[in-house]
Amino acid sequence: MITLSLWSLWRAASPSPELPTPSNELGPVVQQLEDALPTALLVLDLLGVFFFAVSGSLLAARRHFDIVGSLFLAFLAGLGGGVVRDLIINQSVPNAFSNPLYLIPPTLAAAVVYARMVRHDRMRRTLLVFDAAGLALFCVTGARTALAAGITPVMAVLLGMSTAVVGGLLRDVVANEVPEIFNPRGLYAVPALFGAGLTSLLWWLGWFNVLTAGLVMVAVFTFRLVSLRKRWMAPYADRGLNPGR
Repeated sequence: MITLSLWSLWRAASPSPELPTPSNELGPVVQQLEDALPTALLVLDLLGVFFFAVSGSLLAARRHFDIVGSLFLAFLAGLGGGVVRDLIINQSVPNAFSNPLYLIPPTLAAAVVYARMVRHDRMRRTLLVFDAAGLALFCVTGARTALAAGITPVMAVLLGMSTAVVGGLLRDVVANEVPEIFNPRGLYAVPALFGAGLTSLLWWLGWFNVLTAGLVMVAVFTFRLVSLRKRWMAPYADRGLNPGR
């Protein structure tokens, strides 16, 4: 009995061994993705400006505009959507006017088209590819910018879509073309709406980072090109219309 009591006292006084805590191996990776997000989004936004600007300069070349017209359409297509977005969210000065980096992509795009560094033999197809790339990037960066400014997720979806389509709309209207957003041969606003919706959902769930943003952009880019390839179309304004009319 005395031995049992002494053993019990010794056990009570001895520190209990600490159980190993499970290590979160993904923690540093997730933190790195979150830390890289602001810089990555700036780079992606600039890439979106460049892709849309190339589409503007290609359209200027197809319409036989001079270099001034090419620069004008490049700036209009590349910066138009972002400027409208920043004005809607009541940003004091739009990014395009406060950050000199935004002047580089349109200028570079006009120079690239002038030097014939992109294919001109299939200009329409090349224009659509660059336009799809800009659409994919801008619907994500536009929605994320709206969410970061405190816009509700539903309105951020609409603003992300608007950011993606306004630049192309202005480009086509100024060049006296039927805007791609109104072209029934291929979906345009729908992929942008899809991408902005996914961005808002990921933000709401707390899963938005560089990796998921990139996956959404790839999905939107693929969606847009497949819709062109397969000639997917939204319903006509009048259900009595058909493609033959």
